[in-house]
Amino acid sequence: MREELSARQGAQDPLTRGRFSDGQRQFTVRASSADVPDSFQVYSGGDPADIVVIVSGLASWNLRATWGDGWRSAGAEWKSWCKDQAFMVFYNGRPPASGNVRVCNG
Repeated sequence: MREELSARQGAQDPLTRGRFSDGQRQFTVRASSADVPDSFQVYSGGDPADIVVIVSGLASWNLRATWGDGWRSAGAEWKSWCKDQAFMVFYNGRPPASGNVRVCNG
């Protein structure tokens, strides 16, 4: 079960956009600046030194993900999931709600 938390409520750091979890670890998304940030970073466990990924190039749409030392060896599927969650939190303040998804094929 993925825990969904929003850090916008009562966030002490104005650059913190929100949090998400993979069920084992808690991740925090932090913008590079308050006005027109060009990047955001995701760190683990409330420790800003434990950088999971930095996504840069937001203003130019020349996106680049730079993975932290302990996270480079993570699988491609997990990395993709992590980036997707981080983008949702960066833009919306929280990850998408878990639940049923409807798909229409026609």
